Amino acid sequence: MNIPNVDKGASDIIIGVIGPDALISKIKETLKSFPNFKPVYRTVTPSTKVTDIAKELMDDVDVLMFTESQLYYLAKQMLDFSIPVHYIPLMGTGLYRALFLIKNNFECKQLSIDTIDEKYVQQILFELNEQSYEYDIFQSDNSPAMISDIIDFHVQNHKKNQSIVLTGIQDVSNKLTEMNIPHEWVTPTHQDMIVSLERALLATRTRQNKESQIVFGLIDLDHFQQVTEKYPSEHDVQLLKLQIQQMLLDYIKQLDGHLINLGGEEYSFITTRGIFERETRGYKFIPLLQDTKIKMGITLSIGVGFGSTAAEAGNHARLALRQSKGLGGNVCYIVREDRSVLGPVDIAIHKQYERYDLSVTDAQLLDKAEKAGMSAAYMTKLMARVSRHKKYDYTAQELASTLKITVRSAHRILLKWMDAELVDIVGEEKVTHKGRPRRIYRLSFILEEEKVK
Repeated sequence: MNIPNVDKGASDIIIGVIGPDALISKIKETLKSFPNFKPVYRTVTPSTKVTDIAKELMDDVDVLMFTESQLYYLAKQMLDFSIPVHYIPLMGTGLYRALFLIKNNFECKQLSIDTIDEKYVQQILFELNEQSYEYDIFQSDNSPAMISDIIDFHVQNHKKNQSIVLTGIQDVSNKLTEMNIPHEWVTPTHQDMIVSLERALLATRTRQNKESQIVFGLIDLDHFQQVTEKYPSEHDVQLLKLQIQQMLLDYIKQLDGHLINLGGEEYSFITTRGIFERETRGYKFIPLLQDTKIKMGITLSIGVGFGSTAAEAGNHARLALRQSKGLGGNVCYIVREDRSVLGPVDIAIHKQYERYDLSVTDAQLLDKAEKAGMSAAYMTKLMARVSRHKKYDYTAQELASTLKITVRSAHRILLKWMDAELVDIVGEEKVTHKGRPRRIYRLSFILEEEKVK
């Protein structure tokens, strides 16, 4: 079977995700924080044969993730997997949330539980100081259990003890709802999903092979000339440079890397990909950006390059640095082996990545770019930046703020797009009684691109 609509780059890891629709929707949001993953989703229903779906995906993905343990055990029992297979366990924050809801909504202290390990139940009840709760946990001699057996177990407990049900299976939850039996469907939280996806990422052969790959980085001090003008003497400037270099050395030491002063306001560093990904928490965290800004009032532009050779990684680092400088600094971008761009790598935990390709071969995009009089790579960059905000109607002023460019540049881009029939004027915004109204433009070509995805 060939996976449809998956354009795998050299750095991508294809992950097959199998689960009910509600959990698929949740994990889609979490996967936005994992740019290395190219997900393929398969939704299951009560009539779905999970083993058939898993068997179809197995030969075309690098790792499989089940959103429910019941589905995982069923597939594992029937199939011999040649790739890493994982599920999202119900523990930690997801279980806390369910118990909190039960405590607030029901007075009953008797629980009927399935698919959750007893040790987690004991641990969380202890931490919540809720020793008064009693519980029965479904035990199955044969794994996985039949859904009907689990439902019968809960029904009997409810009739006997008026137990409140904690279930980790959507099919069970749906049936209990029909039977009007009080329960909570325990679902994994965003944090539970992150932990499981990180474990899946580390398990793939692709990932393991890239652990020792060389990563090349470039660090540029933003507007350093303006910063030095505040210092009264050359002696103070030299002390500042030493402080900056010491801070950079301390950070690169965390990466087990090597720092080189290239002269002037630029530095380079070398480390390995495995260490870089771990220290940046999967390209989501670079404290150096905030530390230099807070402690010294200096911002940095960082470009990181991946490549199959040191020369290629170095060239990609230079391209990545241009992306960071183009955004105004105080940010880090990454250019990978396939010349796709990831970023911004930022201290903001929930920031969504831009993702675009510097080497574009899409014929339709090339045609659009040609009509607009700009490069396809620049078009994809603008599209990625706008798409992050999920907003498609802009005034020139709003577009300038989104793209971090001047209003004049935004007007010029919009005129090019209008000439190429890529945008539509959909209204006007009146700012003051005397001021001229601002046109509102709909970026229809980006909206169309999003619908295709």
